[in-house]
Amino acid sequence: MSHTLAAVDEQTLISSIRQQTALANRNNLTRTNAYLQFYRQHEEIHWALLAHLVSRNGGWNMTDLKGEWLPLLMDEQAIQPFFWFLERSNWLIFHDAYAQLLLYAEMKRTKKDLTPLLVPLGVSVFMQRFWREFLSTGDSRRLTHAMIVNEQQFIEQRVIHKPMAVHRVFATFAYFTQSALSLSQVLFPYKAHPTDRRLRLIGMDVQDFPEVEQRIATGKTLYKLLYADPLRFEQIRQFACRIPHSGSRADYWPQIFTTRMPRAAAEGSYHLHLHGAELREGQKKLYSPPLSAAWKDIAHTAADGVDWFRDPKWVELVDQPGDLPTITSEDYVRALQWMEYGIKLVTMLK
Repeated sequence: MSHTLAAVDEQTLISSIRQQTALANRNNLTRTNAYLQFYRQHEEIHWALLAHLVSRNGGWNMTDLKGEWLPLLMDEQAIQPFFWFLERSNWLIFHDAYAQLLLYAEMKRTKKDLTPLLVPLGVSVFMQRFWREFLSTGDSRRLTHAMIVNEQQFIEQRVIHKPMAVHRVFATFAYFTQSALSLSQVLFPYKAHPTDRRLRLIGMDVQDFPEVEQRIATGKTLYKLLYADPLRFEQIRQFACRIPHSGSRADYWPQIFTTRMPRAAAEGSYHLHLHGAELREGQKKLYSPPLSAAWKDIAHTAADGVDWFRDPKWVELVDQPGDLPTITSEDYVRALQWMEYGIKLVTMLK
């Protein structure tokens, strides 16, 4: 009888976790907020804050597709696959990882090892050893590295190798252009000094995204960057807690970006807006819409695929550090300016 009761309780917990995950997985805004709320209750789970910050960047990338510049380079037929790719990846990672976070919260509350329930929740067997280890050692770094490996493998067969991504995202001129102009960045905003009026940025250019080992190295480097400097970490954390995520780049640089839609410019008449990190005299801010204005919620098909874990080399990879090049505010400004010059050239040639 007690065994049957325990099985019923486990099914109830699994069902509850699935329902909570689905409810919070409605769009990029709800996901990003859910990661932060979880982190604030369980700060030992470093991955949750990292995921919140990376998910903010995912939202900014989504709204770029409807912002000032990219519609001048891409027609609607090109924009839709890029949104699908960003949204599907964001949705899948949350679907897999947030269930793990909720199960951990229950293990923390009950002081019970519930890791056998990871598999019924659809989580790879790869993660069982690392969650068990974390319950014993509290090693936040190793758990974070394991989750980075797992989540990038989770989207490998479910997004990266799908024909839509291969042929309509990675093989396109728009993808090449964004890579060449260093526009695929992950940025962590922070206020370097309490008296600063403007936020600074630190982060990475994301290169070779289709390569899983490169994505894993990127995640590890971002994690290292986030926690490397205790003072800067606190400043980044304060930004995350203080500034609600809207999806607009005006969240971090309102001196350059605005959520107010500009009037349509005459064809071929694009004028440069930026001079360094400032607007040129007489120029209006760059349009960066909030997510709610740019995209409607979409329904997702179930997370298909099989357990990715077959090769023990991925366990060994967990302990390898990430040490890729990073960027600063100054690098980001240069990327924006290169983009403007590219936009101006394209509109002149049309």
